[in-house]
Amino acid sequence: MLFQLLGPLSITDGRDHVVLPPSKPTALLAALLIRPGRVVSTDHLQEAVWGEEQPVTAKAALQSCVLRLRRIFAKYGIENQAVVAVAGGYRIHADAETLDLLHFRQLVDRAAAAGADSELYTLRAALALWQGPLLANVPSGLLHRDEVPRLAEERLRVLERVCDIELEHGRCRETLVDLWEVTRVYPAHERFSEQLMLALYRTGRQAEALSEYRRIKRHLREELGVDPRPGLQRLELAILRGDDLGAPDTGHAPLSLVPPAAPATAPPAALPPAARTENRDSGAGAGRNENAPVRRRTAAATPAPLPSVPGFTGRRSQVDELLTMLTGSGATASRPGPAGPVSPSGPASPAGLTNLTNLTGPTDLTSPSNPTTPTDPGRSPVAVLSGAPGIGKTALALHVARLVEGHFPGGCRLLPLTRPDGTPRPTEEAAAELRGTAPEEPGPGRTLLILDDVVHPDQVRPLLTANAGGAAIITSRMGLAALVATHGGTVHRLGALAPEEAYDLLTAVLGRERVAAEPAAARLMASVCGHHPLALRIAAARLLTRPRLKLADCADWLGRDLPGRLSLADDPRMSVPLTLDEAVRRLPPVLAEAHLRLGAATRGPLTAELAATVLDLPPEPAEDVLERLLDAGLLEEEHPGVFRMHELLRAHARRATATSVRPAPALLRPPRRGETPQAGSTCPTALR
Repeated sequence: MLFQLLGPLSITDGRDHVVLPPSKPTALLAALLIRPGRVVSTDHLQEAVWGEEQPVTAKAALQSCVLRLRRIFAKYGIENQAVVAVAGGYRIHADAETLDLLHFRQLVDRAAAAGADSELYTLRAALALWQGPLLANVPSGLLHRDEVPRLAEERLRVLERVCDIELEHGRCRETLVDLWEVTRVYPAHERFSEQLMLALYRTGRQAEALSEYRRIKRHLREELGVDPRPGLQRLELAILRGDDLGAPDTGHAPLSLVPPAAPATAPPAALPPAARTENRDSGAGAGRNENAPVRRRTAAATPAPLPSVPGFTGRRSQVDELLTMLTGSGATASRPGPAGPVSPSGPASPAGLTNLTNLTGPTDLTSPSNPTTPTDPGRSPVAVLSGAPGIGKTALALHVARLVEGHFPGGCRLLPLTRPDGTPRPTEEAAAELRGTAPEEPGPGRTLLILDDVVHPDQVRPLLTANAGGAAIITSRMGLAALVATHGGTVHRLGALAPEEAYDLLTAVLGRERVAAEPAAARLMASVCGHHPLALRIAAARLLTRPRLKLADCADWLGRDLPGRLSLADDPRMSVPLTLDEAVRRLPPVLAEAHLRLGAATRGPLTAELAATVLDLPPEPAEDVLERLLDAGLLEEEHPGVFRMHELLRAHARRATATSVRPAPALLRPPRRGETPQAGSTCPTALR
C-alpha cells in the first residue's frame, strides 16, 4: 500500500509510515485521491485547498501547490506516482495495490460475489483497513463537508452487513463490541440499535436490551421529534414477551475435494493460482515453500514434499499428543521423534479436551497397513494449534506431519488459507487447489491436511467435511472454539517456549560450541527475546552471519530497541515488528486501538476492571474486549478473569503509540457534553 486515505492521510511503503502534516499540498492530495484515476477540475481543487477565500492568482497558486506535492513525492521516493496535468484539471493514478480506499472497495466487491463461507471474513478484512478519523490531518472544509460523510457511509454499510452475518450465525458476543461503539457514535442510527438489542437479548441481557430501546427512543424524540420505526417497536414488544429470537440455522452445500470427471459438454474451469505462502509463523525453525501455480497432477504423480523444519526443538508434550492422536500410538511414527521414546499408550488427554477415540472410534487412525474410515463420515479428526503470531504453530504442524507421513497414503498436504496481504482465501479457492493436486484415480488413501493460518471456522468446515476419513492439523491465531464445538478434536494453545527449550533452540541453530562459550549470555538472549520462537530465530540468524559477535553484546544491542531490532534486512517477512503490525491490521479498528492502548498503558496482569479504567468503558464491554483479544491470540489467560500480554507485544504497542502527539479520546464511549474528537486520534469514536 502506498497511500492511506482511510484515516489520517499518510504515505507508507509497508515498513515506514509517514502521516502528512496539515498543509495545502496535503489537502490537494486528498482531493485527488478521493477521485482516483479521474480528472478533478481546477475549480474543485481550488475550493478544496483554499475554500471560499481563494488567492487572486488562484491558478498560479494551484500550480505552485502541485509542484510542492511533487517535491513531497520525491522526498519519500515515489516520484513515479505522478500528478498529471490534463485539460481542465489534474489527475493521479491509483489502484487497489496503492490506495487503501480502492483496496477496501475491492474487498467489498469480492465479498458480495463470494459464498457465505468467505463473505464475513472478507468484509472484516475490509473494515480493518480503516485506521482512524478520516482525513483528520487534511485542512479542507469542502472535503470534510462533502466527502467524509460519503466515505463514512461506505464503512457503515459494510459494518451493518457484518453485524447481520454475525447475528445470523449466532455469534452475538463477537458483534457486541462493534455495536456498542457504533451506536454511541451514531446515536440516531436505528438499524444498529436494533442489532444491539437483538445481540444483548440473545446473550441473556434482556434488561440492557430494553435500556437500549429507551435510549434511542429518548434520543429520537428529543433531537428529531419522532418515534422509533415500527420494526424497533415490534422488537421491544418481542423482548418484553420473552419471544424466541434465536438465529436461524444456515447450512452450506458440501464441498468435494475429488477432481471432477472430464465434462462432456464444457471444458473444466481454470484453477485459481495458489496463494503465496508467507513465513508469518516461522517459530522454531519453520520453513515455508513458495507455491507455484497449481497444475493438475496425473494419477501417477506424487504429492509435493512438505517443507523441511530444520533444527526443530521443544514442544515435546505437544508433539507426543499429536503423534498419539494421528497414529493411535506415538511410537509408530514413520520417523524418529524427539529425543526419548514416546509412550505406546500415548499421553493423557489435556484436561477439558475430548480424546479422539471418543469421537471416531479407536481404529480410525491406525497403522498404514490397516487404514479405516471414521464411523462418522462427515467428520475428520482435527487438531487445532492456536497462539500468537510467530509462536511456532506452522513449525510444529510441519514437524509432526513429517513424522506421521507414512500413515497417510494420500499424502500430507499444506494449504495456506491466508493471502500474502493478510486477507483470507475463499473456501472454494482452497478446495480447487486441493482438487488440482489430488490423484485422478479414486481411493488414494487417507490424507493429512495442514490448514495453515485459518481466520474463521467457516473457512474450513466444508474442507473438513470433504476430507472425511482423513485428518487435519489447523493452525490459527484464533481460538476457533466454534469449530471445535461442531467438529470435536483437540486444542493446543501454544505460548512462549520454556527457558530450557529456548536455550536448546539457540544451541540447535548456533551450535553447541558457540553457546557453551557463553551460556549465561545465551540465557540472557533467550530472555531478551521473551522466549518467543520467531524472535529467537531472527536473533540467531544475526549471530550466524556475524561469527565474531559475542552473544552478550548482541543481547545488549537487541534489548535497547525491542522489538524494532528483531528483523532481518534481506527478508522483510522475518521481522517481529512487521509480523505484529500485520496481526494488528487484521483486527477491527476499534479492537486494534484497544490492544495498543492496553499494551502501552499497563504492566503485569490484566483484568476487566483495569481494562475498563484504561479504555474508559463499562466493565462488561471491557470484558468483551479482553475476550476478543484472547481469541485473537494477543492475550493469554493466566486463570479465569486474569490475562497477560507477552512483553514483545507490549513493547510493540508502546512503539506503535509513541508517535501519537496527543492522547486519544476515550474509546467506545459517547463523547461527554462539550467534548470534540481530537484531530490526531486514531480512535474510531472520532469517525463521525
